Amino acid sequence: MATLSNQGKIDISCWDGTISQHEFHTAASAFAERWNKFNAALPQCSWVARPKSPYLSSTSKDEGYLSVENVIMFPTPAAESCYGGDDKEGEEELSCSRSQEDDFIDGATMLQNHDDASHHYDFHVVYNASYRVPVLYFRAYCSDGRTLVLDDVEKSIPAISAKLLMLSKWTFITQEDHPYLNCPWYTLHPCGTSEWMKMLFSHEPAVDDGGVAVAKYLVSWFSVAGQVFGLKIPFEMLSSIGN
Repeated sequence: MATLSNQGKIDISCWDGTISQHEFHTAASAFAERWNKFNAALPQCSWVARPKSPYLSSTSKDEGYLSVENVIMFPTPAAESCYGGDDKEGEEELSCSRSQEDDFIDGATMLQNHDDASHHYDFHVVYNASYRVPVLYFRAYCSDGRTLVLDDVEKSIPAISAKLLMLSKWTFITQEDHPYLNCPWYTLHPCGTSEWMKMLFSHEPAVDDGGVAVAKYLVSWFSVAGQVFGLKIPFEMLSSIGN
């Protein structure tokens, strides 16, 4: 378990790569602020608080998830799911109602004119209490709203990412219910997250200065997890966070 100092730093010397729910919320706030400042070409990142429920006596302000929706990507020629091909059988459809805001397309995200070949991705970063790490949930769909099944998702991500996923020991794509929306989404399994986060932070120069800022956790995490989809963290997002 991480040791947190009064200055909001993680003591790496006795750290296992995990964070608490409160630390996740702290890191999420820092991530959203810097994403929106330095990632103007992509949709904005926002914090979605857990809705109040009559079945829960109280809801912590730390409960919720990060959301970046309607990221437009253009698939490789092998991904034919949006060209009228037959849907794959045996895959559970991802079906959650989308609001009008979900359907809004920010022109800044489009590197070329919009066409029917584009794939749209919604990304949610959720805290997993069992593994005590963030988990990337996502769904993908065509411009006409049709959901991509897993085979099509794997074809649409960068070839190098697909190869790394096949060889990776730290994650794989699976499908499970979104903990807040209660419907199936794809996710990068968090089985190895704490291990590689511990290794990633062990090289931080701030280790010798008493720890690494909690605010840097999600930015560093996404710099790895986002590469699966070809999403890269601007250098300014990392450099703007003090150690």
